[in-house]
Formats: sequence, C-alpha cells, structure tokens
Amino acid sequence: MATRSRGGTGRARPVDVPRALVGLSTASVYPEGCAAAFELAARLGYDGVEVMVWTDPLTREAGALRTLAELHGIRVLSVHAPTLLVTQRVWGADPWGKVDRSIRLAAELDADTVVLHPPFRWQREYARDFVDGVALREHDSGIRLAVENMYPWRAPRSREVEAYLPHWDPVPQPYDHVTLDLSHTATAGSDAMGMVRRLGPRLAHLHLADGVGSPRDEHLVPGRGTQPCGEVLETLAAQGFAGHVVVEVATRRATEAQRELDLAEALAFARLHLASLG
Repeated sequence: MATRSRGGTGRARPVDVPRALVGLSTASVYPEGCAAAFELAARLGYDGVEVMVWTDPLTREAGALRTLAELHGIRVLSVHAPTLLVTQRVWGADPWGKVDRSIRLAAELDADTVVLHPPFRWQREYARDFVDGVALREHDSGIRLAVENMYPWRAPRSREVEAYLPHWDPVPQPYDHVTLDLSHTATAGSDAMGMVRRLGPRLAHLHLADGVGSPRDEHLVPGRGTQPCGEVLETLAAQGFAGHVVVEVATRRATEAQRELDLAEALAFARLHLASLG
C-alpha cells in the first residue's frame, strides 16, 4: 500500500512503494561465510540474499541454503554462478556444467535469476556458443540468466587487455537479460546512466556498489564513489523496475561492527532512492 508524505505546499503527496526487492550478496560479508550473510541480511532488514557460489560448501548445497532461509525468514533471490576467475575450480572445469548446476540450484531455492559473467577469451569453445546457450537455457528453465557487465583488464603502463568474449560490455550483445554492476562501470569507465537507457527492459538485475575508476574493482558502499548510484535507482524506480537490487560491496578489511554499519548504510541508500516521490 502506498504511504503519503507532506510536500512543501502542505498537501499530501503519494510515495510510490518500490517494486524492486533489495538483497544482500553473500560476497558482501567475505571472509565471513554464507551463514553470516543470511543472519546479517535478516537482522538489517534486507528482502533476500544473492548466493555467490564459492568455495564455502554451504553456497553449493540447496538443502543447507533452504535451512538458512527458513531459519532467518528470508528469501534467496538469485544465484551467482561460479564463473569468476577465482572460482574456476568450483564445480569442475566445464563452464556450461557450472551454469547448469547454478540453474538447478536456483530452481531448488525458488530463485528466479542466475547471474553469470561472459566467457574469458581462452574459453573459446564456450564463448562460441555462449549467446545461444544462454538463450536456450533461459527458455528451457524459465529462470533469467542475467549476463553481467565486466571491464577491460589494465596491464602495466596502462595497456588494456580484452579478457572477455564476445565482449565485457553486454549492452550491444543480444542477451535478453543483463546484470548492471556499478563497481564494474567505474572500473571500465562506462557511462552507467547511458547503459541503463540503452538496456531498457533488458536490465533485469542490479549489483549496487560504487567505485572511483581505479583499475582495481572496488565495490565501495554506494555514495562513496563517483558512480550515479542514486540516479540509477531513482530512474529504475520511476520505470517500475521489478528486478532485484543486490548490494555487493567489499567489507573484507572491515571489523564486524564496521561491516554491519556499512551494510546498513548501503540498504538505507537503496531504500531511500527507490522510494521515489510521485
């Protein structure tokens, strides 16, 4: 139900209730494990969790994840496939095998989205069939496969290395669903708002973070970098965005107390900017 607030004229103005759910990535509590993410997400008031399939065995076990979800009264919104460089050994070496197991895990958890990265350049066979393979699996499973924007790798002396096929930028590619990561837009030097406009309804999932354009993928708390995080959220809210907004920030060096404060701040930022005035 919509709430109401008072504008400067003294007349009541409607406030749109956001359709998007705000989730917490389990990666946001690293080096703490998956169980800590569920507990913290529930305590802080997140709507759900995105499970990053990782070396933590709990992230790969549907039964354990269902138990955590039921224990804390919180949903699993999405699953992030182990297609990162650091998860190359998780679920074997076959990239399609990783994607298929991620889809099965999402289905068992009633999650509607699987996030995956584009292939690395050395995965040429996987890359050759990637676009068609993603479309086929979406059709057969009914689960959204949202391909994430990445960035060029920067070698010494500022030389850029194109590490992904068909490209690190999913906007020109014929994917039906895309994940926009606002830390990756900072690292790539991309125009985040331009990507939002060009993607239109294909933008299905948002990784909410920030960055200042360092060659290193920073994943700052939103509002602490240069990315238009608030503008992106407000634009999506105005468009009736019904995908998921997932906080994916780095708290690796934070104390337990500081991690909780950072994740509470990120949630408050998301709620504030999604609750657009009518």
